[in-house]
Amino acid sequence: YEICPHERLMPRNLRRLMHLVLLCPLSKGLQSRLPAVKVKYLVVTWLGVLVSSWVIYMQYSSYSELCRGHVCTVLICEHYQRGIISGSVCKSLCEEKTLTLQRCLSTSPTHQVYSAVWKEKAVVVKCPGLTRPVGLYDKPARGTSMDEFREMLHSFLKDSLGEQSSLGSLVSRVVSLADVNLDGRVSLAEAKAAWALLHVDEFVLLLALQDKEHAPLLLGHCGHLYVTERVAHAALFTLEVPAWARPMVPEAAARALNRWLAPAWPHRVRIAIGLLEFVEEAFHGAYGSLYMCDGGARAVGYSTSYDCKLADLGGMASEAAVRAFLRGRACRGSDDCTFGRDCSATCDRLARRCNTEVVRPNLAKACALLADFLLFGAPSDLRDDLERQLRTCATLSGLASQMEVHHSLVLSNLKTLLWKEISDTKYS
Repeated sequence: YEICPHERLMPRNLRRLMHLVLLCPLSKGLQSRLPAVKVKYLVVTWLGVLVSSWVIYMQYSSYSELCRGHVCTVLICEHYQRGIISGSVCKSLCEEKTLTLQRCLSTSPTHQVYSAVWKEKAVVVKCPGLTRPVGLYDKPARGTSMDEFREMLHSFLKDSLGEQSSLGSLVSRVVSLADVNLDGRVSLAEAKAAWALLHVDEFVLLLALQDKEHAPLLLGHCGHLYVTERVAHAALFTLEVPAWARPMVPEAAARALNRWLAPAWPHRVRIAIGLLEFVEEAFHGAYGSLYMCDGGARAVGYSTSYDCKLADLGGMASEAAVRAFLRGRACRGSDDCTFGRDCSATCDRLARRCNTEVVRPNLAKACALLADFLLFGAPSDLRDDLERQLRTCATLSGLASQMEVHHSLVLSNLKTLLWKEISDTKYS
């Protein structure tokens, strides 16, 4: 075969290898000299190099966009060192360097999430946004009294969660969080950090659910960066195929592997009961109703003792927030009346405005998740009844105000069925 001009400076063996594998794998001369099997091998090798290069490039570009935690910590520490903000983990993060970021868990470039180690304990660090939004640390202004600050907090939480009789206790919780040095007073830097945190939707819900066993514990903050406990298993299913790899990985293969990696069936029952209990707590809770609007199986996890934990509350939204989004919104169909991915209301076609009540309850969304999680491996004498109840539950719809009794009955029946399977056993 003819040697390309740019190859003359290479050793002969290397020239031949480069020519065969990369440059001319399909040349007629090659096909005439080598058996067909060797030609196919070379083609496969060549394609493998291309695919591997593409995968590496996609991983690198995705990582560089999503994982910029160092930028976030630099900005936070800059504001801390200038005395603008404060927080219970600022010293560990910016001075002692004992809060160290490890693996990137971010799914959005605007919300940095990292596993980390703090005080020899595995934690999760969350830092919304890479740059400081205009005005984030501008309030409260110097000279604001404590009473005025409390009023600011109450007004903001009322807008976020709606008018609730228990808002006063949540305001006190925010003030207690802000008082980092425990001197009974809130400094300007402490107040600015607390005010910035309240503008993170997930943080408000996390704070409201701190007395619930299904929410991760809040461990500390610095400015609008906050630290939570790490949930041992952050999702119901261990394996999640990245979007760019899904065309190459059959869905059936991913599902089969997830089932093989899943906990034993009695453990899955315990997790499922915990999720159903959370659904009860989220409906008409102390700070109003909360809706599951995004996240699916990625947001629901469990601890090493198989207690259900919502590792990510970013997919949750308060009833007040959803209603505010839908109220007065122009629409032509129900698709125009969707908050997040899965909080949909109906469209009033005469008025061409969205109604404000979500039609698919949290219970239906939870049961749709549990159908994939519970049915495989279930005892044969239970499977038919369990499948029927989960199907009934997953297809629930209608306005909560009109269907509350029916939904409660479906939830109670399902919990009773599951609880009978593990009661009086080591799994309870």
